[in-house]
Amino acid sequence: MSKPTKTEAELVAMARAELKVHADGPDGIGIFVVTTDDGWEFRTEADEETRARPGYGESVAMIVQIGDHLSKQYDVAG
Repeated sequence: MSKPTKTEAELVAMARAELKVHADGPDGIGIFVVTTDDGWEFRTEADEETRARPGYGESVAMIVQIGDHLSKQYDVAG
């Protein structure tokens, strides 16, 4: 049974919405979808100022967890 597909933009929007509920981190974290042999995962990017703000590490860890959860439910649209 195949999983439903979402676009990269939809997956990132879902991650941002869930992140707002669970973590109080800084704005300015870029979230990207990277496809792998096993499916897909989120990667993050931020400037030095954003990385230095309180809650950055927690937010990145939460994004990884959200990606793990979503990748079990959805495939990324190619």
